[in-house]
Amino acid sequence: MRIAQVAPLLERVPPPAYGGIELVVGLLTDELVRRGHEVTLFASGDSVTLAKLVSVHPHALRLDRTVKDYSIYEMLELASVYQRAAEFDIIHSHMGYAALPYANLVATPTVHTLHGVFTPDNEKMFSFGKKQPYVSISNAQREPKLGLNYVATVYNGIDINKYEFYSKPENPPYLAFLGRMSPEKGVHLAIEIAKQAGWTLKMAGKVDVVDVEYFETQIKPQIDGEQIQYLGEANHTQKNALMGGAVATLFPITWREPFGLVMVESMASGTPVIAMNLGSTQEVISHGKTGFLGDRIQECISAIEKITQLDRYACRQHVENRFSVEQMVDGYEAVYQKIIGEKFSLNGRFRSLLSLGSNRQ
Repeated sequence: MRIAQVAPLLERVPPPAYGGIELVVGLLTDELVRRGHEVTLFASGDSVTLAKLVSVHPHALRLDRTVKDYSIYEMLELASVYQRAAEFDIIHSHMGYAALPYANLVATPTVHTLHGVFTPDNEKMFSFGKKQPYVSISNAQREPKLGLNYVATVYNGIDINKYEFYSKPENPPYLAFLGRMSPEKGVHLAIEIAKQAGWTLKMAGKVDVVDVEYFETQIKPQIDGEQIQYLGEANHTQKNALMGGAVATLFPITWREPFGLVMVESMASGTPVIAMNLGSTQEVISHGKTGFLGDRIQECISAIEKITQLDRYACRQHVENRFSVEQMVDGYEAVYQKIIGEKFSLNGRFRSLLSLGSNRQ
């Protein structure tokens, strides 16, 4: 198949540190190339890929202080994709609602993987393009009232071989938190859990511009460098070591998390996860086997006492069985074949109708 992969431009593919969407796109793209597909990746110019790379900007936008309006580059990227639509059998967009207006203008089908959540504003655009094919990254992510044309749920996958397995946590023991320093990720709740339980908490993650005030006012004052530690952004090796050495990774989200790659990365490292029972966490964590789900902070605190009873190897196996890059790409190949097959089926029926009409004349 000739496949176009369209990634956001904020981070490079794959990301040097934090960037869930870009990590998934990188793994998907390279595995598709290994399987013999002809893949073109539309992403930032500093991306590293086995595919043919096309970019409208030489660097990830988040790291370029000269860029003031991200949306301009997003529009340029999508224009570049859809001007070349006839070169592809299918276009795979990871851009959310941004690609919807373009997709209706070309014959090449576009499948949209939804990596985010729905808002009152973006719901208007999704309703506009609800007949286009969508892939959800968890069943919990779906919003039934919108009536979107979901063709599959494909869980995000990771390259498990790149995660060192930690058979036991470090001593002295600690809890880990990895993710954006944002209210949605529940950084303040992770700190509250650690303080009430009397545990050391080691945190790593980026601070986006929209979250600076939250970080400066609610998080930074609680960082003492001893019980509550902030390590800054972490690259792959650093986050693997951070989570692998922990007794548990905290995932106390406050929103309907669409997937939560951190949970999978933690379990691949051998570390169980304590998470709030919201969004996708029920689908990612096996409660009582690879972690614990809580509806309240106190339940998360109580789970710390039980977490050491869990089998760390079972956490690794859980990821191998459900969230490998191979399983993810199998899922997307099936989606591509289905959508392309439906396109040819429709074209065949259309030609038959034309032929029937011609015969009647």
